[in-house]
Amino acid sequence: MREKLEINNLDDLYEAILTLETVEECRLFFKDLCTVPELKALSQRFKVAQMLTENHVYSDIVGATGASTATISRVNRSLSYDGAGGYCIAFDRLKGKKKGDK
Repeated sequence: MREKLEINNLDDLYEAILTLETVEECRLFFKDLCTVPELKALSQRFKVAQMLTENHVYSDIVGATGASTATISRVNRSLSYDGAGGYCIAFDRLKGKKKGDK
């Protein structure tokens, strides 16, 4: 029973995020929702994922992001083996958005 409630609460959060329309609205929402260290961790993982998809080596990623090799390995595992595909969806859509801006 409790597990279902937690999933519903998470879906509520996802639905709230989907209502945000601009980068500024997202910035304000996440500033309220997360601590500074949580935001740094999320943005670091996202940057690591971007760099991995661009075929950067671990040492370059460590230097650019400050991420540990353990974090890079976890993100790489999500991209390569057991992830849900969420990074790829976001990256594909960002690429499409950039192409549409030109």
